[in-house]
Amino acid sequence: MSDEPVRLGPECPGCGEPWLRPTTMPGRYRCVYCLRRYELVSVCPNCGEHSTIVRMSSTAIVICNHCKGSMLTPV
Repeated sequence: MSDEPVRLGPECPGCGEPWLRPTTMPGRYRCVYCLRRYELVSVCPNCGEHSTIVRMSSTAIVICNHCKGSMLTPV
């Protein structure tokens, strides 16, 4: 057995639970715990840093490379 923690998925910016899942629309996510919806944006809401995003990727990076804040905004 491994002592590594199980990673269920990205954390929801609203409730902090690891249940953020992509929806059928590219760049959109929904938390299956609190049911809030989010959109992946190219400009970080925290620091304003611009980042190139890949909306169609199942492994899209939702964290800012500069400040490590969330690149998701509520819809």
